[in-house]
Amino acid sequence: MIKRLTKTRTKYKLLCFPIYMEWLRLLLLLLLLTSLAITNHVSCSCSWDLEAGPSLELSQLSRELLDSARQPEFFDWLKRVRRRIHENPELAFEEHETSQLIRSELDSLGIQYTWPVAETGLVASIGSGAQPWFALRADMDALPIQELVEWEHKSRNLGKMHACGHDAHVTMLLGAAKLLQSKSKEIKGTIKLVFQPGEEEHAGAYHMIKEGALDKIQGIFGLHIQPLMPVGTIGSRPGPFLAASGRFSVTIHGKGGHAAFPHLATDPILAACSAVLALQQLISRETDPLDARVVTVGMIEGGQAANVIPETVRLRGTFRSMTSEGLNYLQQRIQEVIEMQASVHRCTATVDFMLEKMRPYPATVNDEAMYKHAKNVGETLLGEPNVKLLPMSMGAEDFSFYTEKMAAAFFMIGTKNETLDPKRLWHSPYLVIDEEVLPIGAALHAAVAISYLDNIDAAVTH
Repeated sequence: MIKRLTKTRTKYKLLCFPIYMEWLRLLLLLLLLTSLAITNHVSCSCSWDLEAGPSLELSQLSRELLDSARQPEFFDWLKRVRRRIHENPELAFEEHETSQLIRSELDSLGIQYTWPVAETGLVASIGSGAQPWFALRADMDALPIQELVEWEHKSRNLGKMHACGHDAHVTMLLGAAKLLQSKSKEIKGTIKLVFQPGEEEHAGAYHMIKEGALDKIQGIFGLHIQPLMPVGTIGSRPGPFLAASGRFSVTIHGKGGHAAFPHLATDPILAACSAVLALQQLISRETDPLDARVVTVGMIEGGQAANVIPETVRLRGTFRSMTSEGLNYLQQRIQEVIEMQASVHRCTATVDFMLEKMRPYPATVNDEAMYKHAKNVGETLLGEPNVKLLPMSMGAEDFSFYTEKMAAAFFMIGTKNETLDPKRLWHSPYLVIDEEVLPIGAALHAAVAISYLDNIDAAVTH
């Protein structure tokens, strides 16, 4: 009897075992699916903040900000500020009166700031003062160009002009300051307004970072005027956008003499001409045709008489690449080629890359998530067709120093008006911009910053 019961139980266990295993398999599968669902929910909650499409709240915020900036009283104030800055252009690290104007406007708005930073720069702060911190940036300096546009607010400083739109950049950021201050109690964190000196050739952004002005900032957004894009449009691209750039200054030393007796002289002009031609082969024969690099000699100076071989010739130029590695390679080869070409012609050469005075700029590389966030805000504010995907450009910007330190997005904003002169690019003495861009830029700045902090807060809450 006992043996029979034992056999029966054994048989029962054997029959039930597959059923147990099937239940166990289903239980494990259910646990796995639940785990994946939770992980996916957390991932979506964390990534939504910068990459999600336009929401109803963002649409309402953007419209409210733009409507406020376009109010006649607000718009008139923007135009007055921009014209005062335009009339009084100041070169890199000389922006004393521009800085004073900015501080006066911030004082009138009740906005606190830190000054001086990098000599003439300043950083204002709006919000709770607590983390997270997000930054908006504008450059302040002008160019050594004589303005040739005849209008009531033409530059009053001889040989100086805001020919790159930095007067508009400052004005748009001050406009954003006014909009943000009106919503300061609603800001979920802190927005830093970076008014930066010395963008033109002098790496002002590098010095702002070096002095700690951007410590603890998680992200930054910047705008630059684009005279070939219509007002009401913006554009950029994710990843590499603008080139890394360096400069060089060369002096070739020879032996002067009479043009009738060149064999008794050592001609630095011939050496310089050979060097300029040889430099072009760095692009045509040493660079992958699919890589973007440029070497340009923009100045040659030597000799004062047609029948005299001079002692020296001076060259100046720029070199550019979309990568830091490419820029470093060009720098090395430029020195080697110039020194060798001078030697071939029995001359000597000194090559100065001005690493401190005119520090090379890295490539401007937009953070993909930050780019998508700014793009979403722009599409909400201006409409999807008015946010353009722009090609990479060999132009350079010291905003690139910020892109190396934190998540950053740099966008172009259109200033073209067909009724004005639309054919003038940056650095032209005839540059004219449509001031209708000012409220758009102010609202875009403010909307990008507020919504960034809102989304970070929402991601943390969830």
